[in-house]
Amino acid sequence: MGDQDGGSESTGERIDAAEREAARRRLLDRAEAERIPPTETTRAVPDRRWRHGR
Repeated sequence: MGDQDGGSESTGERIDAAEREAARRRLLDRAEAERIPPTETTRAVPDRRWRHGR
């Protein structure tokens, strides 16, 4: 093709790939920041708490 740099990707495609990678990293960072620690999800709940509504 007519790429000046001789690569298989155009400059626009490289920029798009870089933006996608940056977005992916932001999502992963946010997900990790919002992740609930395993100790919070596996903590036992006393019977009286969940039976209270019956």
